[in-house]
Amino acid sequence: MPLGVFDSGIGGLTVVKALRTAFPRRDILYVGDTARVPYGNKSAETVEAYSREIIGFLKSKGV
Repeated sequence: MPLGVFDSGIGGLTVVKALRTAFPRRDILYVGDTARVPYGNKSAETVEAYSREIIGFLKSKGV
């Protein structure tokens, strides 16, 4: 099973780099939601909806 990383921007790429070092044989699927940044000015309900949508995508890819 691949590892999934979800970030609301591009900062998660540093996490992906560390994961690649720690788990060199694991596939990693990274989703950076740069289309809807910043998340800070969104309501909790909106951020939850975005997160559920992206988690659904990751699940559909076997993460």
